[in-house]
Amino acid sequence: MTLCVTLSLQVFAKVFSHEALESYLPKIQLVIQESLRVWSSNPEPINVYRESQRLSFTMAVRVLLGFRVSEEEMRHLFSTFQDFVDNLFSLPIDLPFSGYRKGIRARDTLQKSIEKAIREKPLCSQGKDYSDALDILMESAKENGTELTMQELKESTIELIFAAFATTASASTSLIMQLLRHPTVLERLREELRARGLLHNGCLMPGELRLDNIVSLKYLDCVIKEVLRLFTPVSGAYRTAMQTFELDGVQIPKGWSVMYSIRDTHDTSAVFKDVDAFDPDRFSEERGEDKEGRFHYLPFGGGVRSCLGKQLATLFLRILAIELASTSRFELATRQFPRVVTVPVVHPVDGLKVKFYGLDSNQNEIMAKSEELLGATV
Repeated sequence: MTLCVTLSLQVFAKVFSHEALESYLPKIQLVIQESLRVWSSNPEPINVYRESQRLSFTMAVRVLLGFRVSEEEMRHLFSTFQDFVDNLFSLPIDLPFSGYRKGIRARDTLQKSIEKAIREKPLCSQGKDYSDALDILMESAKENGTELTMQELKESTIELIFAAFATTASASTSLIMQLLRHPTVLERLREELRARGLLHNGCLMPGELRLDNIVSLKYLDCVIKEVLRLFTPVSGAYRTAMQTFELDGVQIPKGWSVMYSIRDTHDTSAVFKDVDAFDPDRFSEERGEDKEGRFHYLPFGGGVRSCLGKQLATLFLRILAIELASTSRFELATRQFPRVVTVPVVHPVDGLKVKFYGLDSNQNEIMAKSEELLGATV
């Protein structure tokens, strides 16, 4: 039984509510800060897509699920999850060394590690200052007079990680690539942070990053929207026709599966001018190209079936952009920008090789806070 069947939409509303996002925020920021510190300490260029996958995986495990695992355990979990994802769409041929067999083995290993983390979780929850997604799922099930089995918990956990993994890594990579391509956009982000009192003498003011002032950063919102318009991580989604209808003279019978294309919608919509240009100002209050009609801009799908985690995803991207603008120097490590492919999600063919340089002077403070708030072994 999957998470979507087991648990109601009301439960997910709690997981991604304003209050929940507010409590996740400082933990997400620390995970991002620690990752950028590691990237900048590497003498060689990093593979941004690969490291963004590691970053989004770490965020899901340590923040969304509240697991306290060592760095060694995290590396093992990430490697196993990668094997699971890489073989997810293998042909169902159960032979030695087949992708299917590798995927099954990775799934079993992953579930064993997750079960260990779940069983240890109550021992680590004393003094926690927030309820993570797994806490909310378990508490909501109890409120409804049921209790999730260990198997349901493991499957729910894997689904939450999966939901926060590939698409977030794709969007994070696209964000970094566009900030590299458009240094004037990066400088305007810095100007907005300075104007809002969040950036002083090149440093992000400690303790000032809250959900309300992040939402107030209008140009940042435009940048994230434009990244998701031009580089939507997934191409589209499926829906089932609830009743027979007609579209452009073609009848679609009730019960048929229908696929809609997000990328084609963004590319062909008449509301967007010069669709191939990276132009965050198209989402400004003055222009508001996305306000000219429904379903022209839908990076997370549309209607009541839109992505439930879209607020968490955009919050993550906003914090990443803020940290990149305020604490990092980075440059392309190749002569040209790589070609972008769209399968299974949007990503550069070479992963995007980038050299990161030193962060601010608060590295020791970042590491200490990480250990305190996330229980990480860094």
